[in-house]
Amino acid sequence: MKRTRTSKAWMQEHVNDPYVQLARKEGWRSRAAFKLMEIDDKDKLLKRGEVVVDLGATPGGWSQVAVKRVGDGGLVLALDLLEMQPIHGVHFIQGDFREDAVLAQLEEKLGERRVGLVMSDMAPNMSGVPLVDQARVMHLAELGLEFSRAHLQPDGAFLVKVFQGTDYEAFLRSMRETFRTVAVRKPDASRDRSAELYLLGRVLR
Repeated sequence: MKRTRTSKAWMQEHVNDPYVQLARKEGWRSRAAFKLMEIDDKDKLLKRGEVVVDLGATPGGWSQVAVKRVGDGGLVLALDLLEMQPIHGVHFIQGDFREDAVLAQLEEKLGERRVGLVMSDMAPNMSGVPLVDQARVMHLAELGLEFSRAHLQPDGAFLVKVFQGTDYEAFLRSMRETFRTVAVRKPDASRDRSAELYLLGRVLR
């Protein structure tokens, strides 16, 4: 299939992106690793011994950061519909986290431990139609929020990618109804022209 001018421009930007180049140099699976590192440096989410669930984890950049920072006493569980190449110390479950069979696998891995951090950098396959893409992104964010309500320990945290636009304010209200504090983060590794933001909710109400 012939590449469009837009896809060529995106590829050119991607290849020349300093964070993409740095990720390759340092062995991170995606530039997204730098977004999580910056947020964690500020907000201290990935504590030693923490139990972390990474929703929509593939290709694994966030899981790589998490497993390094929580240490041997921590537990990182990564879930995705797509396959993910193994990461030492990360327990990967392939499947839809809304399905009972997948949740049963997760709960078996957790045992008696409660989740300290749920993080979601999930994004759908983009259609190029802004309203459609916005709705899909916000739907994924809502699914992550539902999961967090069910599995987080009372003083846990939820970090989720959202896009500014339709449904953003409604989702922000839902976050504020769920958590005692909600902060907005825009890491340097997020492209300036991107509408993406990260919402961080802490301590369940």
